[in-house]
Amino acid sequence: LLAFGLGLSVTAVEGDGRLAGTAERFDRELLRELGKMGVPGKKEGPPRRRQNRPRRPQSPLTPRGPRHVAGRLDPGAPWGEFLLPPDPPGPGPAAKNPLGGPGGSERGERVLVTGLHACGDLSPALLRHFARSPAVAAVASVACCYMKLSTPPQPPGSPPGYPLSAWVAGLPGHELSYRAREAACHALEEYRGRLGGESGRLRAHCYRAVLETLIRAADPGKKRPGVQTVKKAHALSFPQYARLGLPRVGLDPAALPLDSEAVGAMLEQQHKVVAFFSLTLLLAPLVETLILLDRLLYLREQGFQCALVPLFDPRSSPRNLVLVAARTPLGTALSGLDEDSSEDEDSGEDEDSSEDEDAGVAEPPGEGQD
Repeated sequence: LLAFGLGLSVTAVEGDGRLAGTAERFDRELLRELGKMGVPGKKEGPPRRRQNRPRRPQSPLTPRGPRHVAGRLDPGAPWGEFLLPPDPPGPGPAAKNPLGGPGGSERGERVLVTGLHACGDLSPALLRHFARSPAVAAVASVACCYMKLSTPPQPPGSPPGYPLSAWVAGLPGHELSYRAREAACHALEEYRGRLGGESGRLRAHCYRAVLETLIRAADPGKKRPGVQTVKKAHALSFPQYARLGLPRVGLDPAALPLDSEAVGAMLEQQHKVVAFFSLTLLLAPLVETLILLDRLLYLREQGFQCALVPLFDPRSSPRNLVLVAARTPLGTALSGLDEDSSEDEDSGEDEDSSEDEDAGVAEPPGEGQD
């Protein structure tokens, strides 16, 4: 969007070199589609028109794509050296540090650092580099995967992903367990809809609980097995679900009792699993709020202007809170968001206003607040 939509100079950093190559392929495909829509590419002339044919509407997109860089961010390195080689490495040569020029960027410009669903410690790393790098004028961070945050104790020289701020670090009882941080990643709004409609998809939570019970019984060392999502799990029987999930953690489904009476008795406890998960989700927003406020307080402790902005309806995506910070007052930028929000409300006057009560924009901090 920033590159093709607004024509801005964008450098996208991807930790997996293979995915960087895939992103470049997608960009080439989009450029071909733009050419068909009448947007000239970098080496193309004006679009040709056939006589007696209606002209296609001009696309609002531009042919200026992003530059993809394969590399990883080192949260402990100085801002001029924060880019590490990708893992796994890509096919091309090692990329230059996008903040490695005389003024921080390659050509000396100041830059905006964005993290869209930056997983685990990547979000704190971006905020730390913003605080240390004079070349970064502003940062916009949308976080995810809170359970992957590192927490104390950490090895010397490896700062934790939580807590960031001195204030939260000194708060009694600020520690967050893996389970609490994992719960904060779930979508309360979507689950509320499932409960209201008594959706069959609720069955998947019981399946997952039974599967983890079987995994721990077979291998007690697997306390938090990383079983990836099984598509349409609610439409499967439990043995079918287990046969898909167990190989992902290195276990043989044939070696486990998938049809035993004990498994059947656990599956009958679905209502208890749903009740427990519902209580967990009621507390999840509190955990996410603490994590995000910790990051906001860290930036304010460094003297920056910052705000948490609910950018869109959480029903579109549960990670709708954007942490924005800048080295200059944020009032002008956030006032533009206020205007957009007002226009959305005006266009939806006939809709139920109670659903949009929390769709406003966070109040920007006062100038000089820290």
